[in-house]
Amino acid sequence: MSVHLSRRGLLIGAGAAIGTFTLGRTTALAQSGETLKIGFISPISGPLAGFGQTDGYVLEKAREALASGVTIDGAGYAVEILDRDTQSDPARAGQLARDLINNENVDIMIAVSTPETINPVSDACEAAGVPCISTVMPWEAWYFGRGAKPGEPSPFKYGYHFGFGVNEFYEAYVSQWNLIETNKKVGVMYPNDADGNAIRAALAPQLAAAGYEIVDPGAYETGTSDYSQQIRMFRDAGVEIFNTFPIPPDFAAFWRQAAQQGLHRQIKIVQVAKTGLFPSDIEVLGGLGENIASAAYWHRDFPYTSPVTGLNGAALCDGYEAATGRQWTQQLGATLSAFDVAIAALSASGSPKDKEAVAAVMPTLKADTIGGVVDFNSGPVPNVASGPIIGTQWQKSKGDKHQFDYVITENATDTNVPVTGTLIPYNG
Repeated sequence: MSVHLSRRGLLIGAGAAIGTFTLGRTTALAQSGETLKIGFISPISGPLAGFGQTDGYVLEKAREALASGVTIDGAGYAVEILDRDTQSDPARAGQLARDLINNENVDIMIAVSTPETINPVSDACEAAGVPCISTVMPWEAWYFGRGAKPGEPSPFKYGYHFGFGVNEFYEAYVSQWNLIETNKKVGVMYPNDADGNAIRAALAPQLAAAGYEIVDPGAYETGTSDYSQQIRMFRDAGVEIFNTFPIPPDFAAFWRQAAQQGLHRQIKIVQVAKTGLFPSDIEVLGGLGENIASAAYWHRDFPYTSPVTGLNGAALCDGYEAATGRQWTQQLGATLSAFDVAIAALSASGSPKDKEAVAAVMPTLKADTIGGVVDFNSGPVPNVASGPIIGTQWQKSKGDKHQFDYVITENATDTNVPVTGTLIPYNG
């Protein structure tokens, strides 16, 4: 399948199907009189609100770009985006999806950020036969966490997920951790949830095979308030690398207790995922946030442009900061990339009001996005397109605009992304 995207128009091929898409209302729109409805579900409030903080701005940019409608294969359509807040509640996420499907008759759904949002939305869409695009969670937790089996045909027809998986974490972590000399003892703290269980099952064995000694006190429950047992185990084992996949309140509680009990003085690399992604996660820790290592599924320095809005990473982030007074976050590009994929899918179908036609082109869809190329031909399993994880670190800002700069320290999973800084030991 060949793909060409530009701000003024594009050609998208999906197998033998060719679709054309042009931004801007034309005379064809009056002939069609139809509206494409895009459902959008994310956590704007609740404990996962950091993921949804920037979504309002992205929705504004997408609505501006699509305000004059689109023309697909000569037929014009208005575009309506219907957004909903899960309040970080999985049950509510599924309910919202069913409401958009049954009462709003959306043509395609977008679900972003964490299994608590994406999996119930994807399940609702699969049951109803509505195409669904999702991103920002490990693909293993989306695919296997919803019942798919290794080596068996995909049970999903309407849901497609793009982004990082355990292998991207492994490549980024090994690349990142090799930047500093350590004893290779890794204390891990993985929660008893879809993310944590997928990571424990797949990432920890890969790290052990690469020569790292894994110290694992076992799964903990979200909302745990006392981490003394884990801290004591890590301290006694002499771990110098710490890796965890918690929600923000849990990590803040753990790391403050770790500092009180002296663990932070022996740790050279604090590698945090799921939390530690956004400035607010780090700023709430005060001085304890400096030099925490993170991982970026998107960064303002990614060298790509959104076909839908025409914005690159720098323009998107600068615009957000000017409009809100807040520091940019990596969710800006991740959310916008989902709109890039959704519009590409609708266009490639040639018949965007036909849900079966849209679903039919997805297995071979290849689309440019602000996060890079999303290619569902490439796997690693059906219905999934892999994406990068880039090693990063929150370092004390060199200017007075922000408290911390989000520095790229390695780029093993996408060498097009520039490395902009050097990893600093946490206890250095």
